[in-house]
Amino acid sequence: MPGEAVTPRMAPEEVRARVEAAHGLTDPAQTLHFYDRWAQDYDQDVAALQYRAPRLAVDCLINTCPGLAPESLILDVACGTGLVASQLQARGFLQLHGVDGSPEMLKQAQARGLYQKLSLCTLGQEPLPSPEGTFDAVLIVGALSHGQVPCTVIPELLRVTKPGGLVCLTTRTNPSNLPYKEALEASLDQLERAGAWECLVAQPVDHWELATSEREVAPRALAQDGFISGIIYLYRKAHPQPSADL
Repeated sequence: MPGEAVTPRMAPEEVRARVEAAHGLTDPAQTLHFYDRWAQDYDQDVAALQYRAPRLAVDCLINTCPGLAPESLILDVACGTGLVASQLQARGFLQLHGVDGSPEMLKQAQARGLYQKLSLCTLGQEPLPSPEGTFDAVLIVGALSHGQVPCTVIPELLRVTKPGGLVCLTTRTNPSNLPYKEALEASLDQLERAGAWECLVAQPVDHWELATSEREVAPRALAQDGFISGIIYLYRKAHPQPSADL
């Protein structure tokens, strides 16, 4: 009816409670412990949220760079249970490595048989366990947000990417995550100004996942069934500049 208030659809109550708890964590050790306990229910919970980031990020990578070869070596950072790897494998990419800070999440990923190699790493605090310039593409999907992986991981993503390789990142753009998004974009822009990489895509997405509370839904999104928004970034690592002759 005209003028009738629209009540946005929300995720199931139990799922909302878990996701809100995850978003509210600030201590890295507590966050990892939380994800260890969440690992067995994680896939069903994000399915209830209609979480679309893994598919959207992989679509962005492939559609922007259709020449990315199936034999490309790809690193899935904060791989969790393997949602991104599942999307990559479905598109013919089989050379997949994963890294995560949660041992229990890695156990779930190992059971799916999607990765050639899985490594444990406290992201943003420890160096990624790979030499410089190893990967054709690096993705970090769903983990760059308040209470999860800090922006200090960004230089490591760049370090392990080959010159000319690709780095795909995502973050949420719902109200509570906007300060993190601002800090993240400052880090991304600083590296671009330094000539370390170039931005190929900054793609806003309205339907990211179902909100866990009405306050996370922007007013314009009320007609969009209660989805929060997000954004996908894609960068290409610069090639080293040749040394000037003396």
